[in-house]
Amino acid sequence: MSLFKRKDSPYWWVKITPRSGPPIQRSAGTADKVAAQEYHDKLKASLWEQERLGIKPKRSWREAVVRWLAETSEKATHGEDKKKLVWLHAFLGDLTLDQITLDVIDRIRSAKLKEASKGTVNRYLALVRSVLIRARDEWEWVDKVPKVRLFKETNSRERSLTVEQAKALLAELPGHQREVVLFALATGLRQSNVLRLEWGQVNLEQRHAWIHGWQSKNRRPISVPLNEAALAVLKRQRDKHSTRVFTFRGKPLNQANTKAWQAAKKRAGIDDFRWHDLRHTWATWQRQAGTPTHELQRLGGWKTGAMVERYAHLAPDHLAVAASRLDGVLGATI
Repeated sequence: MSLFKRKDSPYWWVKITPRSGPPIQRSAGTADKVAAQEYHDKLKASLWEQERLGIKPKRSWREAVVRWLAETSEKATHGEDKKKLVWLHAFLGDLTLDQITLDVIDRIRSAKLKEASKGTVNRYLALVRSVLIRARDEWEWVDKVPKVRLFKETNSRERSLTVEQAKALLAELPGHQREVVLFALATGLRQSNVLRLEWGQVNLEQRHAWIHGWQSKNRRPISVPLNEAALAVLKRQRDKHSTRVFTFRGKPLNQANTKAWQAAKKRAGIDDFRWHDLRHTWATWQRQAGTPTHELQRLGGWKTGAMVERYAHLAPDHLAVAASRLDGVLGATI
């Protein structure tokens, strides 16, 4: 029988046996037999189109998300992708891939722009675009996808603190967060790498720490030479926990961007400053101290030198010698 009832469900169920492949059995999602029969007929017609005319079955955004997450589980930003997809569910969760049009994308863009910057909006749109392109090019679930355009970004925001501002911020932070921030300023490590640092990644005698490849953003291990400031922090943290370096009340510290962090910034008179800007501050100080680009790249674990060039203007002194080489040539002319 094509329509039937199950003891564990109030709805009608559909059973169809296609010419090829296993039988299809699913809920019609309704207790109305007429509506269930209509659902059955549409499903049967769709299967016929797929078999006889080669038309692709309609795939849902939900199916795409499940497969995307399974195939990208090794991404450094996997957790961030999951959070973005949860937010996107309100716009895309009930749609099939062919129903995701430019109008839908525009609604997502407008809604996110009301609560976030253009750069953040771009991260969400880029994720949608990546899922759709993979569904088209790799999974062959759809023949075409909308062209998702992103906002232009200047990448000009490089917020950093002066030494005086850093001292003011450190003075306002509670003790456990002060240690974390001081270690970040001393090493330039990203927030997740600082918070999740374990004693098994530290060698105090050799003044060295390291970040595993699977922990770094570009999937390459990072060598972390420890200066005096970083060593002092680690020595103060010894014996507080058997595994993790940074703790709060005996438990591993998992959050840094907290109310206490925000309140400390306000008391220190520091505006427009994110936790990640501690890394920009470290890089700025390094360049101002004369650290060359190739060394800064290795210290910071950047994949390419282009990522470090944004700090080049902060240390012009090393170019002065090169510029003065023409003095001998032009001196007589002048």
